[in-house]
Amino acid sequence: MSNLPPDLPLPELTENALTVLRNRYLRKNEEGIPIEEPWEMFWRVARDVAAASKLYDPGIDVEAEAREFYTIMARLEFMPNSPTLMNAGRELQQLSACFVLPVEDTMQSIFETIKNTALIHQSGGGTGFSFSRLRPKGDIVKTTGGIASGPVSFMKVFNAATEAVKQGGTRRGANMAILRVDHPDIVEFITAKRDTSVLTNFNISVGLTEEFMRALRDDAEYDLVSPRAGKVVDRVAAREIFDLIVQGAWETGEPGIVFLNRLNAANPTPALGEIESTNPCGEQPLLPYEACNLGSINLSRFVTADPNPEVDYERLGRTVRTAVRFLDNVIDVNEYPLEEIKRNARGNRKIGLGVMGFADMLIQLGIPYHSDAGLEMGERVMEFIHQTGCEASVEVARERGVFPNFEKSIFADAGPRLRNATVTTIAPTGTLSIIAGCSSGIEPLFAVVYTRRILDGKELLEVHPAFERIACERGFYSEDLMAEIERCKSLGDVPGIPEDIGSLFVTAYDVSPDSHIRMQAAFQKHTDNAVSKTVNFRNEATREDVRRVYLLAYELGCKGVTVYRDGSREMQVLTVGAGAKALAEAEEEVSVTPKAASISPRSRPVVTTGATERVTTGCGKLYITINEDEEGLCEVFTTIGKSGGCTASQSEATARMISLSLRSGVDPDSIVQELKGIRCPMPSWDRGTVTLSCADAVGKAIERYLSSNGRSRHGQHETDNPSNQSLPESSRASFGYNPECPDCGTILEIAEGCVVCRSCGYSRCS
Repeated sequence: MSNLPPDLPLPELTENALTVLRNRYLRKNEEGIPIEEPWEMFWRVARDVAAASKLYDPGIDVEAEAREFYTIMARLEFMPNSPTLMNAGRELQQLSACFVLPVEDTMQSIFETIKNTALIHQSGGGTGFSFSRLRPKGDIVKTTGGIASGPVSFMKVFNAATEAVKQGGTRRGANMAILRVDHPDIVEFITAKRDTSVLTNFNISVGLTEEFMRALRDDAEYDLVSPRAGKVVDRVAAREIFDLIVQGAWETGEPGIVFLNRLNAANPTPALGEIESTNPCGEQPLLPYEACNLGSINLSRFVTADPNPEVDYERLGRTVRTAVRFLDNVIDVNEYPLEEIKRNARGNRKIGLGVMGFADMLIQLGIPYHSDAGLEMGERVMEFIHQTGCEASVEVARERGVFPNFEKSIFADAGPRLRNATVTTIAPTGTLSIIAGCSSGIEPLFAVVYTRRILDGKELLEVHPAFERIACERGFYSEDLMAEIERCKSLGDVPGIPEDIGSLFVTAYDVSPDSHIRMQAAFQKHTDNAVSKTVNFRNEATREDVRRVYLLAYELGCKGVTVYRDGSREMQVLTVGAGAKALAEAEEEVSVTPKAASISPRSRPVVTTGATERVTTGCGKLYITINEDEEGLCEVFTTIGKSGGCTASQSEATARMISLSLRSGVDPDSIVQELKGIRCPMPSWDRGTVTLSCADAVGKAIERYLSSNGRSRHGQHETDNPSNQSLPESSRASFGYNPECPDCGTILEIAEGCVVCRSCGYSRCS
């Protein structure tokens, strides 16, 4: 590894950042031990990307340019997307985060795309698809005389292929599926993820058209059109379809929506094709076989110090110009996974420069996120970045030429002579913002204080540094107060917090859904591509609240929307609210009937009676058989997965111990209370309730069996409200619900159309 020039700065990284880098970014040996330091990673990336400049100017001082690239990364002012940090200067050399692949209406095309998807996922990229060209379910296949199975069936094949590909141990495959709202299978598509154990590697969004939006406005019907024949096959009420979309988003956060006509109104190269899909998080609309290289500027690094903080636009402008040149270079040193992608990526030279740390910037400036001043600042800073970025692209074009497809673009006649067909994108920055030590994207803070799990299961309170500093300066800091804040989602719920501080340090659930959308729209005004953002709702939000946000997004010019209602997808005790230890304490008290020191189980009778129930779990369909004899419950059998597998064996062991306990006289209600609430990393929805694990499913099945026969002491059926399950009334107000990180168990942050763990850097899509 080359030595770093002595006058260059070393990065100042938080413990969280170091953890994420060591886990997911730094080069490792065969034993999985990191063999480079963070500064070495930045220098590796900087030198590799700078080398592209020699293609245009053989006499250029590559090391000087590498120093410039290194400096903006080491100062945490700019970060390229994760594949660039991971792979630049290494054997793989695949540096793009997002791709779109075509899905044509032939078996050959479908499975060719599946093969290409596997190659992209293996290299660390995410993929987007439009399934709108596939013929609907039940349509005739003339070549075979068979019946088509429809887009959703093929999405499941893509999902299985993604599951099978491990992305070099660093990134998990992520997909976007879009179906036009006028496709005949649109209802099946909208409801495809009501069962959250299927299509787990897909985000899904409905592609809304202007025709549909007009029909919705007029409370009218619109046409469903067969893509194979191009003929109208039915007419349906727009309101009914929109209600289904809203219902799904309210229940599980999906489907999202994208406005197809708006994507194509901003298509810089319409002569090359129509934009039908986006990357997995929706911020990057792309033509088939296109890729985009993304990067984000950390806005929190561009505020001058007190007593009169303001945005340092001069320094920000310099960083924007360096970042544009960096991203343009990436296009040339990138080793694309497919020749078609290489041709299109270099033909259009799309880049996507975005931001992170916006919420931190507002806090430094003393501006509440959800204020008019916050919206104005968002629009002003993005306008500056977009304008400066376009000027930088023109400067690079003067040296190296416009993008090769320029004459086929909307700029050919009178537009600026750009090096890049697009310049700006607001992308997810989950793990990047952890490395940079700032808030993610343009989102408000996730939490002011949260629990981070460290080695050996220990938990550490993390306090937002600006809040900690202000609390100490103004004399209201205490460890007890920080713990109280950690248990709540809002400073407004915590006594002793000054009002002005409470309004400044707002979190995602303090900000109204309307304000979320207005902020997204403010940034979209000055963004070439799209904006990745999540509109967060509290658990008590209604379907009408979701409907209003979707319509407001259309009214304000957004290109798409992703929503998440707290607790709607999976249940997990939010570590913003006490963590797993508190849950264990809340459910600690169980009653077991005292028995003699030695107990022998009664014999199993020859004939038993009972029932079998099927329950959806995160591990698959679990079949639970509960039998009884004359004395009561006597045995439980479970069947799941393939015989001999780990899941099946664990499930069988649990059932055997339950059966032994039942025939030994242990109170069934005590068994129920021991099993309910046990969690695994993959909870799932089943008939309106949450199943936390296979053990949890068995406990609840026994409870339902007892209740249906009138023998449960508790005598209560499962509630339909997941936020009330398995917790004492006194504890419910202190807990929130979000998914758990499958790697370290910390709460996952749901934002930017993605999920990310701030402890270990796990991410589903960034």
